[in-house]
Amino acid sequence: TKAARRQEIIKITEQLIEAINSGDFDGYTKICDPHLTAFEPEALGNLVEGIDFHKFYFENVLGKNCKAINTTILNPHVHLLGEDAACIAYVRLTQYIDKQGHAHTHQSEETRVWHKRDNKWQNVHFHRSASGKISGATTFDFIQQQK
Repeated sequence: TKAARRQEIIKITEQLIEAINSGDFDGYTKICDPHLTAFEPEALGNLVEGIDFHKFYFENVLGKNCKAINTTILNPHVHLLGEDAACIAYVRLTQYIDKQGHAHTHQSEETRVWHKRDNKWQNVHFHRSASGKISGATTFDFIQQQK
């Protein structure tokens, strides 16, 4: 059913964000197309293609040094674009603890385009806004603050 397919897109999006939060680069690459394109604050308005741009953050910022991170996807809206394509738009709230032990919440607005190939969903494009910045920090800045 369409409702079940929408839930599948929400679930794979949650899995992708969990891979990011936990610094699981292998898990991330399994969910992302090798030619993934993205607009995100870290790219300074440029369209980046491929995984290497993102790998830098996994290797230098994300991972085992992070304290607890909790992400909530609010108001997800899924557009089904046929049997093998979908687009999801949502607000992402990320809760984290800084070095001083203070709790913070970061908000970003995200859109992800999914394509199903060989019976598995792959993220082929995403756009993350910069409007939810906290104190001038991007998503990776606030994760870095936890170390």
